[in-house]
Amino acid sequence: MDFIERLQTLAKKVEQFAGTLATEEATKTALVMPFLHSVLGYDVFNPQEVIPEFTADTATKKGEKVDYALMKDGEVQILIECKKFGDELSTKHAGQLFRYFSVTNARIAILTNGVKYQFFTDLDAPNKMDEKPFLTLDLENLDEHLVPEVKKLTKTSFDVDSVVDAAGELKYTSQIKKVLGDQFNHPEEDFVKFFTSKVYEGVQTPKVKAQFMDLTQKALKQFLNDSINARLQSAMGSESKVSQVESVSLLNDEEVEKEGDSKIVTTEEEIEGFNVVKAILRQKLDVSRIHSRDTQSYFGVLLDDNNRKPLCRLHFNAKQKYLGVIGEDKKETRYPIDCVDDLFNHTDLLLSVAERYMQPEPSVS
Repeated sequence: MDFIERLQTLAKKVEQFAGTLATEEATKTALVMPFLHSVLGYDVFNPQEVIPEFTADTATKKGEKVDYALMKDGEVQILIECKKFGDELSTKHAGQLFRYFSVTNARIAILTNGVKYQFFTDLDAPNKMDEKPFLTLDLENLDEHLVPEVKKLTKTSFDVDSVVDAAGELKYTSQIKKVLGDQFNHPEEDFVKFFTSKVYEGVQTPKVKAQFMDLTQKALKQFLNDSINARLQSAMGSESKVSQVESVSLLNDEEVEKEGDSKIVTTEEEIEGFNVVKAILRQKLDVSRIHSRDTQSYFGVLLDDNNRKPLCRLHFNAKQKYLGVIGEDKKETRYPIDCVDDLFNHTDLLLSVAERYMQPEPSVS
């Protein structure tokens, strides 16, 4: 099971247990401990890796504890404070986490209610936990772009320096995106004033301000729509550059097996591409239905492990990579890509393939 599937499995537990998690202890048992064990890969029953009810000798308040400390080579690496399922996460209610952060070697702190996981470090001042998280993971609304960042915190991948280095960019880009989102929906006066001054030379009277408040909102929405349309047009225009492959008959199971399994080598890049495709298609399909089948000539992605239902093909064996899609005419169209991330540029195309299989088959009269 790959990393994103482990997260999705835990997300299903949130739905399953939501109505029964009435206490903090229940939250820790049902959600937090599985997160530490199944997602991050720590042995929650090994005190050399996970210490529950962690107490530091230098703690400023007698008897104060944090819920968990994750250890490496005998040193505290990550501190975790848990709240009850459904509780709002606020640093105002995490005083002990702040205090322990300053008196231990930990550079990472996690505040969680079992569903949301807020990750903190000390970007603003050394050895002082930041007020705002650099990353927030929400199991009820998984952001695929954050998955690689969370993966850096697993036991096998954890390197504190690389995590902290990435934290700065994550923290500030997420905050800027939030500000932009807020301004798009409810622009503030200073925000509107900036644009007004660029296009209007008269005095900004209350009437003018009200007028431009409305105009700015409309312009922002039109700009967003125009940007989306431009990307769609660009994607449609690129179709003239793709190579049409002559009609190919879909291989049946026996033909696939005859290709010679011993000569097939599945690469890390193909696995990464498969994970990206799954991340895209999960908007339409249950990931348990998405399967891979590697061959000598391409890496196939199938629906229900049925070679009669190809979702796409990854041609990663040559210098020029291609995404291959089988059309309703049984012909494969190849789209050139430069790297695995370019698969995201073909999200609409892949989703349209998934939708094709979701249509009911015509009845035979």
